[in-house]
Amino acid sequence: MEVQAITKNVRISAFKCRDIARNIQGKPAAAALENLKFVPQKAARLISKTLKSALANAENNNNLNTDSLRIKEAIIGEGITIKRFATRARGSAGPIRKRTSHIKITLTDEPAPEKVKPTSAKTNPSRKTKKAPSKE
Repeated sequence: MEVQAITKNVRISAFKCRDIARNIQGKPAAAALENLKFVPQKAARLISKTLKSALANAENNNNLNTDSLRIKEAIIGEGITIKRFATRARGSAGPIRKRTSHIKITLTDEPAPEKVKPTSAKTNPSRKTKKAPSKE
């Protein structure tokens, strides 16, 4: 079963937030929450808050065990941009864009998919390689 939590219009740019969201994707929820405690960026605090909300949704609304949950996806989307202007030289004005973002975290109780090793020419025995003719 999947459970999600969304936090909208958070006052941080999506670019800054995505870096931290990539680090927690696919991890168990409890381990990700523990890791976010030690990340000094503002985005870690905001993602942690959304993750706690998703865990509470799973426990209270769907009666799921929070120990078995893992993060299926952590998506950071761009929100609205607040536009302001700062004064510049000789009576002109320069734009200031105050960006916001939407944080969406989806938790699942399904086990993590196993990674499949890619086969290459070196490890594939069915592929025959030609030897160069020797010069004697």
